[in-house]
Amino acid sequence: MSYSKIQSLLGKDAKKLLDHKSKTMPNDKLHIPGPDWVDRIFSESDRNVRTLRSLQALFSHGRLKDTGYLSILPVDQGIEHSAGASFAPNPIYFDPENIVKLAIEAGCNAVASTSGVLSIVARKYAHKIPFVLKFNHNELLSYPSTYDQIKFASIRQAYEMGCVAVGATIYFGSKESNRQIVEVAKAFEHAHELGMATILWCYLRNSAFKVGDTDYHASADLTGQANHLGVTIQADIIKQKLPTNNGGYKAVKFGKYSDKMYTELSSDHPIDLCRYQVINNYMGRIGLINSGGASGENDLAQATETAVINKRAGGMGLILGRKAFQKPVKEGVEIINSVQDVYLCKEVTIA
Repeated sequence: MSYSKIQSLLGKDAKKLLDHKSKTMPNDKLHIPGPDWVDRIFSESDRNVRTLRSLQALFSHGRLKDTGYLSILPVDQGIEHSAGASFAPNPIYFDPENIVKLAIEAGCNAVASTSGVLSIVARKYAHKIPFVLKFNHNELLSYPSTYDQIKFASIRQAYEMGCVAVGATIYFGSKESNRQIVEVAKAFEHAHELGMATILWCYLRNSAFKVGDTDYHASADLTGQANHLGVTIQADIIKQKLPTNNGGYKAVKFGKYSDKMYTELSSDHPIDLCRYQVINNYMGRIGLINSGGASGENDLAQATETAVINKRAGGMGLILGRKAFQKPVKEGVEIINSVQDVYLCKEVTIA
């Protein structure tokens, strides 16, 4: 996809997003993704040799190989959002093989899914595309819903099926979060011991984070702190929702904050909001991949916009699922490829 096509998809927001010059955190203070990412960032860390090899495998696959950017297909919605609701728009994805095939055809760096999905096709595909096992989930059959992340698989299972990485979610802010932090921290330690990388979905869950008509579950200040907790337990990559607002601490009236978080370290511009997430990832030493969000009518344009914001903020890529697998295969591949094209486009620079 050409730069002019990116401009066209962004429409009236093209100039706002592509010409923005960030005045919050200078980009020369950030650790920007690049071909030498594993050497530059992790070679001096405590990650063992096998983990470094797994990280490099992740960054050396697909259309974005050797760029330092990531495009991952995540499909755990069969548990998280119920299989019927998730796969009814395109029932071929009830078959796990089609999930892996989509990731391969779209040139993704990896496919992330459940132990059931990956294990049933592991011998056929684990050597053809990097596997990421998502080992905990919020299952949606319990009534009333509990909104808790519980373990569905062990780290050993991920190792035995040839995964290069494991993934998990923590619902920061929930009453269950302390238990989840301990569980995931121990699991990540085990994953690193076995030579696998770690990816953390740093999501927020607390009804108090909705104030009036405003939902602060995706506010830059709260998600930024969730990211900071995530990198503390040695996530190698952070997955986070793109921020949609700011001032969660002020609105909910809790925790600790500095006015400089809002006046100097961020602004109301989407790229600056996302950059605040990046700086909470140790100034970008731990890569930020933003989620693609729910499927809708303008998915191609929305995914392109999210990619532009993430890249220009200093992020590492997108982890996009429903926008792709809930479409016909050809259209799903086009959406994923368009996102990848943003990261391959030299004219889309760091703000």
